Amino acid sequence: MDRLCSLISTKRRKRKIPLGIIDSADASHEAGITTVEPNKSCEFSTTSDLCICIVTWNMNGKVSYEDIKELVGRDRKYDVLVAGLQEVARSNIVGLFEDALADTHILLGKALMQSQQLYIFGSKKSHLFIEDVEIDKHDVGGCGGLIRRKKGAVAIRIRYKGIQLVFISCHLSAHVHNVEERNSQCRHISHSLFSKTWNPSAKPAPVTVWLGDLNYRLQGINTLPARNLIQNNLHGLLTTQDQLLQEAERGQVFNGYCEGTLAFKPTYKYDIGSRGYDTSYKIRAPAWTDRILFKIEDEDINATLHSYESVDSIDSSDHKPVKAHLCLKLNKMDQREQV
Repeated sequence: MDRLCSLISTKRRKRKIPLGIIDSADASHEAGITTVEPNKSCEFSTTSDLCICIVTWNMNGKVSYEDIKELVGRDRKYDVLVAGLQEVARSNIVGLFEDALADTHILLGKALMQSQQLYIFGSKKSHLFIEDVEIDKHDVGGCGGLIRRKKGAVAIRIRYKGIQLVFISCHLSAHVHNVEERNSQCRHISHSLFSKTWNPSAKPAPVTVWLGDLNYRLQGINTLPARNLIQNNLHGLLTTQDQLLQEAERGQVFNGYCEGTLAFKPTYKYDIGSRGYDTSYKIRAPAWTDRILFKIEDEDINATLHSYESVDSIDSSDHKPVKAHLCLKLNKMDQREQV
């Protein structure tokens, strides 16, 4: 164990930004993902212009109303809830969310592609702030089956309080060896979404959020050593083995994006109904397959990441949901109409 920890910890780590505060010009032209330490002191919209709760979850074809209530939380002071779902159950998912959010939020938009679904809910006063809601999707193949595991992405572009936001929820190819395929899918999705209405002279969206089951695994470490580190609460050492961070640092995907520190345990693969990792004959190595990344490309927007965590209490799937709390502050309100 000591030797393994030493080998992992000597690898170079991506630089970090403390306290969750992101400068829009920082890392925008640098290969790799900027790791952000979440700032826990969120006062919701009292100190921000727009607070967003973001959720991604591979449901593995199962869901309950109790799960949805747990996802949306009790303290729902956020302006917007974004929920990206993969391997969605054949149920009225949007109805479950609407019931759980009935007192505080309403549906603003949805994008669907078989087992992938993306929803945006806003506060009940959202009609005063939204405009230009567009949806798109891009299929990169995948198999069928009972839960229709089509791969690709669904997306919603929305202007809220004058800020153009793009949310992309994806499900990429599985298995540890398919790294280049996942990289290629990311690039195809990025280039294809909203391409029919793309204006080459237009500025990029000020805020873009990618979420979903990106399916990147741990590289160069077997399942038992990985589980030993997790069991000893040393899972932070595994981030150097994370394929997504490795590929981003190579400049293959997500250049200029930010992500919270992977302080939570890997979210896949769990035995259903438990908090223990896979005990099937495959004994799959744990991995952070489920991720939320964001990019700010407007110098007049300050972003603060307040939390990035898994929801371990939900155990109906072999994936744990992941949540992020991202707040935006506008420096110059008079420039919003020019975005």
